[in-house]
Amino acid sequence: MTKLIAVVGPTGTGKSDLALSLAESIVGAGGSAQIVNSDSMQFYRGMDIGTAKLAVEQRRGIEHHLLDWLDIRQESTAAEYQVRARQVIEELQANGVVPILVGGSMLYVASVLNTFSFPARDPELRERLEQQLIELGASEMHRRLAALDATAASRIDPLNGRRIVRAIEIVTVTGEHFAASLPDEPESWQPVLEIGLNGDRARLIERLKTRADKMWRDGLLAEVESLIPAGIREGKTSRQAIGYAQALAQLDGELTEEAAIEATAGLTARYARRQMSWFRRDKRIAWFDYEDTQTTSSAIELVHRHLDQGQ
Repeated sequence: MTKLIAVVGPTGTGKSDLALSLAESIVGAGGSAQIVNSDSMQFYRGMDIGTAKLAVEQRRGIEHHLLDWLDIRQESTAAEYQVRARQVIEELQANGVVPILVGGSMLYVASVLNTFSFPARDPELRERLEQQLIELGASEMHRRLAALDATAASRIDPLNGRRIVRAIEIVTVTGEHFAASLPDEPESWQPVLEIGLNGDRARLIERLKTRADKMWRDGLLAEVESLIPAGIREGKTSRQAIGYAQALAQLDGELTEEAAIEATAGLTARYARRQMSWFRRDKRIAWFDYEDTQTTSSAIELVHRHLDQGQ
């Protein structure tokens, strides 16, 4: 079976560029490699600037999968993604293509790489919880989750109402802690080489501030405005995306541009910290400093050793 590679880590560390370099190296050595996206906001058609989605001409001729496969109104779930991504990976492997899973959406990455299943849903309970979320707000719902499952609450952003509601639903339906499905020492779905990118936290925060400024300069506000007729306000997942929620607030007059950019940078930095906290628990990851000029060559060398094993 063709081996699986994953590139993970906090946002803003250059995972896409590294993955392209790895794929090009495999192709240059006579093999074949393609990229499987695991950034949950890059699933959405039209959400490009705020998700740092690579344009087709930036993909260096490497085929990408699971980009732009959801309508802006559709809800994104890790359970559905697990099925789709694994199907793509197995099809690539069957054809001798090395799949490179790339992204930082923590639960989505884990859903593919690890052997855990998702608890069943209760539509009536979910509807009640979502109504409570509207009435009470994410912070109060997060406090309720903390009372039910403190570990799960510590791993979920207090502002991420959708994840909070899902966690409460799971705890209520199963009677077990939500964190039980997120093991600290996961069992691999199949053998995988995980490459992680990280770096100095202070410099990464500055990098993320610069990126937020650039998003607005590149036209994020106009992009979001164009997505309103397509239904971004109705999208349970898409409307909560960092940058998009703040741009909508600016369009509604709730935030100034300066405040929207500042909020986006701050939330992105907090998200990066959560990503690092999550991925740090995975002992399978080989970590590299994204600022080190030797990282790409070192990661390429590691990938070729991985692919040569057992051949």
